[in-house]
Amino acid sequence: MADLLFEVEKHIATITLNRPESYNAFSEEMIVKWIEALETVRDDDSIRVLIVKGNGKAFCAGGDIKAMHAGEGFYRSKEDISSTGLARKNSLWKKIQRIPLLLEEIDKPVIAQIHGFAMGAGLDMALMCDIRIAAASAKLSESYINVAIVPGDGGAYYLPRLIGIDKALDLLWTARMVTAGEAKEMGLVTFVVDDEELEPFTRAYAEKLANGPQTAIRFIKRAVYQSQKMDLRSSLDYISSQMAIVTELDDFKEGVDAVVNKRKPKYE
Repeated sequence: MADLLFEVEKHIATITLNRPESYNAFSEEMIVKWIEALETVRDDDSIRVLIVKGNGKAFCAGGDIKAMHAGEGFYRSKEDISSTGLARKNSLWKKIQRIPLLLEEIDKPVIAQIHGFAMGAGLDMALMCDIRIAAASAKLSESYINVAIVPGDGGAYYLPRLIGIDKALDLLWTARMVTAGEAKEMGLVTFVVDDEELEPFTRAYAEKLANGPQTAIRFIKRAVYQSQKMDLRSSLDYISSQMAIVTELDDFKEGVDAVVNKRKPKYE
């Protein structure tokens, strides 16, 4: 079986990390297929929502600790990714770091479905998603410091934006494990559900978004993220331009009519 599975059903794409024997630690094949899958999600307009999840007992353990112990880099590769500092940098820049950069180009909802362990770069892959839904038994840790490395995939960017600088430094400096409930309290995850409800809850959430007005959903995502880098005047100018566009679409007419007539809208 491939180290990463990708499927699309009813406009919902699913990336499944598939190295259960290694707690879904990275492999070169996994990273390459992850990049390819994200490019497909970005470019295929029939895909409306993306779910990222893991097989087996974990969401993702991040870098391959066995490869690191053997001096082979963050994952095993036929290329030289470990003999020099530049080689190690390029293994991040050309492969692993392509994932957050591609996610920034995707204006569709991206949901992380977290169970078991989410560790180090594996946790950060969830932080890159828009929504994080965790099983009640999930355990999360920014575990880089345990092997004396830094969060090389974007954790230092995402984590403080989600929970604040002091809490981010605490998690990164101590590598302490937090429960799903603790993660919810500090803003690290969006929802916590019973273990047996994780799959159906995530799917139902994705279906709700997939059946919504797609242009408005994508514009909202763009507005929220881009407004983080704008002043108020620029943000208001930007959103008024979006409003001018969406109010010309059939989705707007359908939504208004559905509200007035107390029925469920049917967006095309």
